[in-house]
Amino acid sequence: MAGVPPGPAQTLPWSWYSDPQALPREQELIFKQAWQYAGPAEHVAEPGQFFTCRVGEIPVIVVRGRDGQLRAFLNVCRHRGAVLVEGSGTRETIQCRYHAWTYDLDGKLRAAPRSNREPGFDTDGICLVELCVEAWGPLVFVNPSADAPALEETLGPAAAHVDAAGIDLGALRFRHRSEYELECNWKIAVENYLECYHCPTAHPGFSAVVDVHPDAYRLETHARSSSQFGPLRDTDGKPELAEGQFHWLWPVTKLYALPGPQNLAAGPVYPVGPTRTAGWLDYFFREDSPDAEIEELIAWDDQVGREDRQLVASVQRGVSSGLIDAGRLMPESERLLAHFQELVREALA
Repeated sequence: MAGVPPGPAQTLPWSWYSDPQALPREQELIFKQAWQYAGPAEHVAEPGQFFTCRVGEIPVIVVRGRDGQLRAFLNVCRHRGAVLVEGSGTRETIQCRYHAWTYDLDGKLRAAPRSNREPGFDTDGICLVELCVEAWGPLVFVNPSADAPALEETLGPAAAHVDAAGIDLGALRFRHRSEYELECNWKIAVENYLECYHCPTAHPGFSAVVDVHPDAYRLETHARSSSQFGPLRDTDGKPELAEGQFHWLWPVTKLYALPGPQNLAAGPVYPVGPTRTAGWLDYFFREDSPDAEIEELIAWDDQVGREDRQLVASVQRGVSSGLIDAGRLMPESERLLAHFQELVREALA
């Protein structure tokens, strides 16, 4: 095996990006313990509204109760384990499609067909598993851990950066969701987002608009998050946001504002296998933003995403070769990536 010198410049072992035995440990020690963006708050603004999502392999339902309280539950029936509902909408109750066990919006079991024929069967105490949920501006976050810290700890300085840019979170409305799949391990997808060292080579359209020179493109690391800031090369048009800010929240949430009109994008990635990843991005704009302006900005961002899909698939093929133990990092240009890898090591230690 061709080795690399030890030290902080060494990457995670490349075997971690394809080993089927690694993923169950990551689900248990990372995904089940962390906050993740779940969906738009406006989709659960009124009593009875709900949407579904997933945190790693965990199916989740977020719902607004009749009492006005925002709740999140494991989207799994307490009877035989079927996923309860899919999609989004408005419901009076949560009913399983398998045997029609029916739960109130607070998670309590209301009815189970034929339960009156079962001696001693009592619906009291049978409830959906409740998860931690918090909203920040137009975004809802979920954490499966009962011991979850406040969301604020994961957001870190990102909330202050968004505010400092003049973005009015209360005025933003959900406008578009992009879903995608990647031929790579989830960690490769995160790492690709955490550096713009590749931008001049791989993203000519992005680099023509945003100044990615290391003297202009700023990097910050925080306890469980990190941030990148890229100023526009040309601000003659006086855009509302003259600088793009690209935040990452441990372990898999992207949170960013593109240069241009006031906007915010958020979305996670999640593993669907050792070498396959899926994800989504929700885009938020002010209600009075012109459709043409929104479509242009999303198309520009989507182009970057298509370029990245090819890159991460190439990385996956390379690290799966089995002839090299690990790679080398550029400690300055890739320090956000190194920070992420250190958090992975700590979580799995």
